[in-house]
Amino acid sequence: MPRTCLVTGSASGIGKATAALLRAQGHTVIGADLKDADITADLSTPEGRAELVTRARELTGGRGLAGGPGLEGGRLDAVVSCAGVAHFAPLTIRLNHFGAVATLAGLRPLLTAGTDPRAVVIGSIDSVHPTDPAIVDAALAGDEPAAVAASWAAVDRGEGHLVYSSSKASISRWVRRSAITDDWAGAGVPLNAVAPGVVVTPLTQPLLADPDMRGLVERSVPMPLHGHARPEQIAPLIAWLVSPENTHVTGQVVFADGGADAALRGDRTW
Repeated sequence: MPRTCLVTGSASGIGKATAALLRAQGHTVIGADLKDADITADLSTPEGRAELVTRARELTGGRGLAGGPGLEGGRLDAVVSCAGVAHFAPLTIRLNHFGAVATLAGLRPLLTAGTDPRAVVIGSIDSVHPTDPAIVDAALAGDEPAAVAASWAAVDRGEGHLVYSSSKASISRWVRRSAITDDWAGAGVPLNAVAPGVVVTPLTQPLLADPDMRGLVERSVPMPLHGHARPEQIAPLIAWLVSPENTHVTGQVVFADGGADAALRGDRTW
């Protein structure tokens, strides 16, 4: 049965590949991004987050892409939060954590009005790398100004790389905490994270083209199974997690990383 799905970060990378796959499966997809999307919004800002929710409600209430008779308040069957950046700057925590949380929490009422609703956020193998506890703790406390201040502090002391890993660790932990609550599991909405390893996108291609940087990337993210992935190889997992077939997988951080997590952490997570 065709479903109505919203994908943030739909203009490039994993978001673009996921949106294309869902459309190929016959679903209606509402894309959100900074440009080239059905909803243009900057999810690193409160205004952009509010715009996403408002426009999603409008577009699924019969006045936009969904077509047909109006539905009070709108409805969605799936949300995929892909929008993200990897800058050594506070923008990264604003978008990767707070933008993702605002997306999922803000669109949850539309999901609970949908059929077999599902939600996925994109994490990263970097979530198992060293993080800055001050950034992670502030993010999980919902304190955006404190998380931004901690990010600036990391940048100032030459540890800006910790902002990205912290943003992915915090959103993964948020998923684990939130998925089992009444708002999500209690409402029948599986909530999961997909954590890719190295994916070849416009963001990573310059790094991989530099032999020294490529060596650093491969040492920090070893991928013994098939090496680096393409966005199109991550999209099918996301599509399944947001499908009606997924009835019991929730609260999981599913590593689609060519074995990087197992190579880095072994069996000690158990």
